[in-house]
Amino acid sequence: MILLLFIAGLVFLILGAEGLVRGASRLAAALGISPLVIGLTVVAFGTSAPELAVSIKSALSGQPDIAVGNVVGSNIFNVLFILGLSAIIAPLAVSRRLVRYDVPLMIVLSVLALVLGVDGVISRTEGLLLFLGLVVYVGFLFWQGHGEGRPANAEGAKPVGGGEGAAKGWAGNLALVFGGLVLLAVGSRWLVDGAVAVARHLGVNELVVGLTIVAAGTSLPEVATSVMASIRGERDIAVGNVVGSNLFNIMGVLGIAGIAAPAGVAVSDAAIRFDLPVMVAVAFACLPIFFTGGIISRWEGLVLLGYYAAYSAYLLLAAAHHDALAWFSLVMLFFVVPLTAITLAILTAAQIKKANGLALGKTR
Repeated sequence: MILLLFIAGLVFLILGAEGLVRGASRLAAALGISPLVIGLTVVAFGTSAPELAVSIKSALSGQPDIAVGNVVGSNIFNVLFILGLSAIIAPLAVSRRLVRYDVPLMIVLSVLALVLGVDGVISRTEGLLLFLGLVVYVGFLFWQGHGEGRPANAEGAKPVGGGEGAAKGWAGNLALVFGGLVLLAVGSRWLVDGAVAVARHLGVNELVVGLTIVAAGTSLPEVATSVMASIRGERDIAVGNVVGSNLFNIMGVLGIAGIAAPAGVAVSDAAIRFDLPVMVAVAFACLPIFFTGGIISRWEGLVLLGYYAAYSAYLLLAAAHHDALAWFSLVMLFFVVPLTAITLAILTAAQIKKANGLALGKTR
């Protein structure tokens, strides 16, 4: 029974992701809005629904660590694991608007979350400001993105010229999006419940289960959606889903949780000292990776996945107070991180030099 629950959850995730990506891409074409904007909004916000539900419930139940940790952990997971896995499946082309607007905004908001949390609480006023920022951001996206998409009669889109066929096309695409979201929500819940039950049956420590399976559980819809979008060639949706989810997590999930909690959401010292700075560092790491050639290559995907493995290993070692923690920290701090930074700096410098060379050539 437990194994069947696990398998059913996985099947629902795959079917839900397929329906969501297919419906969202067709709606983008029909509305004349770019798939990137749909990925940054409809898809990203829809797949972040589990994070929103968990954080609001945690904030109202007096469990602020879960509310904050859910947002921070999901943002780290989204970039390192989901983008990494999607890029390994197929190198991801990165839109210029992501590099110019959305990734810098993600960096600014990540820093802002750290600054707001330094005093130990995300107050109701701060939560309201974050949520209002989300409203302005969504309005700006649709205002700027309208007309940037494929023509309304593009291949794969339903007719929008009017009549019964057009109405059925709209209804069908909206049904795909809504049905996909429902399947993602149910599938992620079943998959997590099944995985936790299997782990307990095998005698795996519950702390390990909580730090791995359950922590990533609310991000399973993003995993399924971005991977499916990458497989289907909808790479704007794959990347936009991740960046949009991170923006929604900070402005929407953390903002609404702050508004919902009577005294705001408390932020622990541990989150301020380690997890929030890691989220900021991961956001900053996106910019040079996205900038180098406009492609997230397979090797960059491997680097991202490797860092998620290292981050998870650190959490597990710290939780277990393992003797290897000090050695592991030294290797990461003085070898792996500097080596990665130097590599990215060299690639970025080469890309800037190439861009300047092209610009100079055009002026001659």
